[in-house]
Amino acid sequence: MSQTLTTNEPRTSRTIFALLFIIPIFAVLLYGSTDVSALIPLAILTTILAGSWIGRGWRSGAFELNLDAIQLPLLGLLLLGLVQLLPLGDAGIQPGVLSVSPSNALSIDPFWTRIFLVRLVGYTIFFAAALTFIDTEGRYRRALTVILIFGGVIAFIGVLQKLTSPDAIYGVRKHTGAIPFGPYINSHHFASLMVLISGMAIAHLLGSGISKQIKLLVAISAAVMAIAVPFTSSRGGVIAYIAMLSVAVLAWFYRGKEKEARSWAPILAGGSGLALIVVGSIVYLGGEASLLRGFGVQNATDDISSGRFHFWSVAWQIFLANPILGTGFDSFAMAFTKFDTQSGMFRVEQAHNDYLQMLSDGGIPAFLITISFIILLVRKALKRIREESDDLVRTTVIGGLAGCVGIFVHSIFDFPLRTAGNAYVFLLVVALMFAPVAASVRRSSGRGRSRPSSRTEP
Repeated sequence: MSQTLTTNEPRTSRTIFALLFIIPIFAVLLYGSTDVSALIPLAILTTILAGSWIGRGWRSGAFELNLDAIQLPLLGLLLLGLVQLLPLGDAGIQPGVLSVSPSNALSIDPFWTRIFLVRLVGYTIFFAAALTFIDTEGRYRRALTVILIFGGVIAFIGVLQKLTSPDAIYGVRKHTGAIPFGPYINSHHFASLMVLISGMAIAHLLGSGISKQIKLLVAISAAVMAIAVPFTSSRGGVIAYIAMLSVAVLAWFYRGKEKEARSWAPILAGGSGLALIVVGSIVYLGGEASLLRGFGVQNATDDISSGRFHFWSVAWQIFLANPILGTGFDSFAMAFTKFDTQSGMFRVEQAHNDYLQMLSDGGIPAFLITISFIILLVRKALKRIREESDDLVRTTVIGGLAGCVGIFVHSIFDFPLRTAGNAYVFLLVVALMFAPVAASVRRSSGRGRSRPSSRTEP
């Protein structure tokens, strides 16, 4: 791969490419963009992205779009959410009781379902743009570099904050009832972000697509992120990290490149050395309590699930009562009150298991869409790992697959992708996994920037 980004590239194309990093980084730094107020700046940035994309197509006379099938599940969820807003339900309130007309939407909480759809539209536009415009070697390398550097920097900030002002975000803002880490209000979701990016870092330490000098920087970034995960005290994050690490190693040996096969000895030696550095650093920095809690051997309570068993049972009851379309996306907090068998003193906004919440929020269709996305991603990733000839791309796919599996595992215990910052980084990683950059470079052979693929890949 020898093609690089040219300086005479249209300004709109450079703007689009820059926004592919500005949006996820901004979403992460703005407390993970969990608050509704974050929708306004994100909507503005997404509008600029879409407007630049449409303007580029208008001037060139051809609208560029990658039609990869990996985008279909997002469109499926969007369609299902729109159906949930149709006025086909029954509010169950007698006329005249309220001063305003009650909502007859199928969703029991149409406001939050609309917010969910607004976010989903932003995700869909961003994902489609990333798949379309990360289409040259220069862009691919820049994208990978930004992700790896950002992961290490934000992990360092999080650990530093934990050591200096553990109760205040950025060492300034305190949030009642929060468990902050780095810019995130929820430390468990920060652990998920580290697991996702660590997959890319670990894979490139194992692979051969980057130079030894760059590997040293990647190793530092991977070590800092590995230190950050147990510092969050997230047991689900530790389990997800172990799952990510296992997939990264197994997928690397699955490559189907027998002539490049290596022995286990150097990998085990390097991995053991990195593990010793990470554990030693945690203990030296005084984070052994967080490490032990992350492995579930400290602060044991009568309920080892921290309330999750109850949340899960309620989510299952909600699904059984609404199996066809669910109660509406992001309506779990309202549905929970009806099925809660405890005191009702606490408002529970999430089921702490995204698969069960998809069942309760969207019924069987939402669950099937979610599972189809996971199956499609894994199948496409394994196929590309076997068939891809470019070391950089193949290693990135391995890392992306490992990080995504970590997210899927963590979603059993939490809701990491309902944090907008995580969702944007996740979609950027998936776009890197399936961007047709290697094929474009081989076809162009340095004759200038080629147009992105527009065929739907099975």
